[in-house]
Amino acid sequence: MAEPVTVGLLVRLEALPGREGDVENFLQQGLGLVQQEPDTVRWFAIRFGPSSFGIYDAFPDDSGRQTHLAGKVGQALKDNTEVLFAEPTVEPVDVIAEKPPA
Repeated sequence: MAEPVTVGLLVRLEALPGREGDVENFLQQGLGLVQQEPDTVRWFAIRFGPSSFGIYDAFPDDSGRQTHLAGKVGQALKDNTEVLFAEPTVEPVDVIAEKPPA
């Protein structure tokens, strides 16, 4: 049975002109980083439109969320801001209900 989640993050990224493919690659590579984080129990890289991307991830508790933000993915976001994308918006969210994976 999947571990339940109580909190998450919604991160929005707007690719700089001409960097859309690079942002998509950046997000695909991010999967390898989060697979090393035991408290990041759900992670999705998403596309909202031609140059708008995002990440949704979820955690069992706020401790896992804070560890994630302070880890390699958070650093990668900082390192690529104004290189691949504009300043990201990072919105902490509370999970009200979920259908966990089987």
